[in-house]
Formats: sequence, structure tokens, C-alpha cells
Amino acid sequence: MGRVVVLTQGGPNPEILVNALKRRVPDLLVVEEKPESKKAMLRQKVRRLGWVTAFGQMATMAVSKFGKPLARRRASEIVRQFGVDVRPDPALPRISIDSANSAEFVRLVGELKPAVLFLVSCRILRPETLRAVPCPVLNFHAGINPQYRGQQGGYWARVMGDEANFGATVHLVDAGVDTGGVIGQVRVTPSRKDTMHTYPLLLTAAGTDIAARAVADALAGAVRPQETTTEPSRQWYHPTLWRWLWTGMTRGIW
Repeated sequence: MGRVVVLTQGGPNPEILVNALKRRVPDLLVVEEKPESKKAMLRQKVRRLGWVTAFGQMATMAVSKFGKPLARRRASEIVRQFGVDVRPDPALPRISIDSANSAEFVRLVGELKPAVLFLVSCRILRPETLRAVPCPVLNFHAGINPQYRGQQGGYWARVMGDEANFGATVHLVDAGVDTGGVIGQVRVTPSRKDTMHTYPLLLTAAGTDIAARAVADALAGAVRPQETTTEPSRQWYHPTLWRWLWTGMTRGIW
């Protein structure tokens, strides 16, 4: 069995998957990249979506932070329900880098020679970075592909009245945004107490099995992408502040 490298920006949700994988993978290593600055994120959003939408999305991300303390009780319930661990394991080897899209990371991949690269909560890898990785690259996405690619897949499934597709996906990584072949999916039912603060945690906790199975299949050279729905593929982003507030106040979806 070869080495598995997890690439992440860290945080409680990725640690759930790291801790789930360490129980099944003897040779596991975590590479942590630095998060993008808010300024860089804003520039990217402006290029893609324009100033008004970009500022609206950043405002949602800023304002919604005030609701995080209110979600702590529900987060604790999710952790107990699924028996997951959000704490970093100090015994696991970890390497820090500035960016996954850097010459430093490409050199590191060459040195580590991973059998599988598993992405969770990190930058989108550029095509030239992907070409330099000589092993299967998998990604954990807190949404159902192809309908809810991008950001906040669980939230948008609820907003669209599509709770049957409230779930998570593990897929192969290609040059698109969550467009690679689907390896595994899981669907769950959110509680009335869940909000945008707890959707990702709920989906990550529910997705540990599909993540572990996907990595095991990749190590065995047995990855088989599934056939997925013919429904339209769409990339989503954070809601703007005005849409988030309106949907929350009129429909109770926060």
C-alpha cells in the first residue's frame, strides 16, 4: 500500500477526513497550504462575477461569522452523532507550504511520490500543477455533483427545494471545478437546526466512508467513476448578503 497525501488548508472539517483516513491508511501525510487572503479572494470574485456580486458574497461571509457561536451546540451534536474527531492528530506528519500551485509543492510531490493525492478544502489546482502529479487526485466536495458544484452545495440544494440532493461527493480531479468523474456520493437529511455554518460539517461527517472507500480503491488501482444524473451541471458561489438574508427571513433557510 502506497503513501496517501492529504492536501488541505486545515480546520475542523478537513481533520474529520484526515482522522478517518488515518485509521485505514498506514502511510498518511498532511500537506497544509496557507489560505488565500481576503484581498486575493475578492479580486478573483470580481473578475468572475463583477463588483456588486463579489462584495455581496464577501459581505455574507463576514456577517455570517457572527452566527458561528449559535451553531456550536448543533456542531457538537453532529460530531457525537457520527462519532467523528475534529482534533488534529499531533502524531501525524505535516508539512506546511505557501500554495498548492507553487513550484515548492511540485517539488514536494516529486519527493514524496504519493500513490494518491486527496484534496479537501484547498485551492483549485491549476492544470500545470495537475499535470505534475503522477498519481490519482481525488477531491472531497460538500455537495452533489454535477448539480451543485462549487461552493455551499448543501445550502443551494435546500434553497432550490432539492433536499433529495443534499449530500457530498468524492470525485476525480480534472481541470474544471468539481467536474471530474464521480467516485462516491452520500445523501443525508439536514436538521431544522442546521444552517450554512453547519451544512459543511454535517456533509463532511456523513462523508467519511465514501472518502475512505475512494482512497482504498485508488490505492488498489480500482477507481471506477460512476454514471451520474443527466440534470444540468452548475457551479455555485456563496450567496450575496441580500439573498442570504431574504431567504433566511422568508423561508427559514440560513
